[in-house]
Amino acid sequence: MKLSPLISPLRTAVAAAASAILTFGAIDSARAFTFEQTEISQDRVIAIAQPRGLGGYQLLIVEQVSNRRQCWSESGSNPVRVDPLLVTFDFTGICGRATDSNGFSIRMAGTDLALKYSLNLLSVDGNVVLVGTPSDPNAEQIVIGRTNGDANGFMKIVLDPGWRLTKRTYQGRVLGHFYFTSDRAAPGDTGNTGGNGNTGGNTGGNTGGNTGGNTGGNTGGNITFRDIANDIYAAEIREAVTLGFVAGFSQDNTFRPQLAVTREQLVSLVLESLKGIQGANITFPSTVVSPPYRDVDISRWSATKVLFARDNNIVSGYKDGTFKPTQPVTRAELMAVLRRAAEFGLTARGKQPNLVAGVPKTFSDTQNHWAAAIINQMSGYCAVASSLNEVGTRFAPDDSAKRNYAAAATLRMLKCVKAQ
Repeated sequence: MKLSPLISPLRTAVAAAASAILTFGAIDSARAFTFEQTEISQDRVIAIAQPRGLGGYQLLIVEQVSNRRQCWSESGSNPVRVDPLLVTFDFTGICGRATDSNGFSIRMAGTDLALKYSLNLLSVDGNVVLVGTPSDPNAEQIVIGRTNGDANGFMKIVLDPGWRLTKRTYQGRVLGHFYFTSDRAAPGDTGNTGGNGNTGGNTGGNTGGNTGGNTGGNTGGNITFRDIANDIYAAEIREAVTLGFVAGFSQDNTFRPQLAVTREQLVSLVLESLKGIQGANITFPSTVVSPPYRDVDISRWSATKVLFARDNNIVSGYKDGTFKPTQPVTRAELMAVLRRAAEFGLTARGKQPNLVAGVPKTFSDTQNHWAAAIINQMSGYCAVASSLNEVGTRFAPDDSAKRNYAAAATLRMLKCVKAQ
């Protein structure tokens, strides 16, 4: 579970998926750091997964330059099918298009990453995912968007929250080169916070480090981590990773199940999971004008997520105006956040935010705890609250919430919301 944008970068090795990947090389190094960007209308540009004759997909970007004729049409959903009309007529002056690394690259936090990342399309569990693959084997992949399904033909790539297309400029002149742009810093510049989890009363969460999968996407295939074979939550961890709201650590192919979750990491984890609920409309502002809490700077990787969670009553801070983003989350606090997340999810589905719970479990150590009623309720809600390590009668409410249980409990909450 990756506690940095749990949201969660995709961890599939490029070599293992070679038959499903198309890699685009970097541009000339002498030009990489002299460019700026300019915003463009997102409804006048589209990223497309274009099937190749020998299998796999090629990235295609089409821009509506003038209105003399339509450049593409869309139909259906999951995935959205695209008819790139430019292939049937002369599009000169009407449509712009880019089909290779000379035409597009990644830009994050104002930095052109063309020399550090190439763009790949991966076929993953019935989905086609657009990722940035680092030239440094120890760096993280970046998930940028996905088709939300797979079908024969051209498919629209839906960019993940926080991503947009912009144009490259040079000395004030707009060029034809497209950027997949994010205002967040690139992995490695964001600072993974990992940590142990504890929060107090009104909790929030975050995910720096390795707790959440970005990006909400599928991570696919035979998911194996060398440190979860004997973990009680191994099956649920794999399912959570496949759903894309949590990820492992690519550096050593571990999940680090006993690593504690911090408040900001929990926020990221939970919000990424809620993206899987139809109608949830989880979108984050591209920028934060003022800090959501006085200890969450607007430049912090989790700021947009903490702001969203705060404004949607999923988390709250402390009376002194702080959020304590790197403070570990307790198991009790995890339950408090997951209950609010479930209420948010039910409301998004058009239902009353009343959790329909079964028979609760009786724990031996929660009777006089501040979260006793919450833990009791969540134990009957698809066993979101369960005994420590799934044995005995202790819930251990004040113990830190570990990555393995946080992933499993969040998965159970998500399934219960979808089933209610």
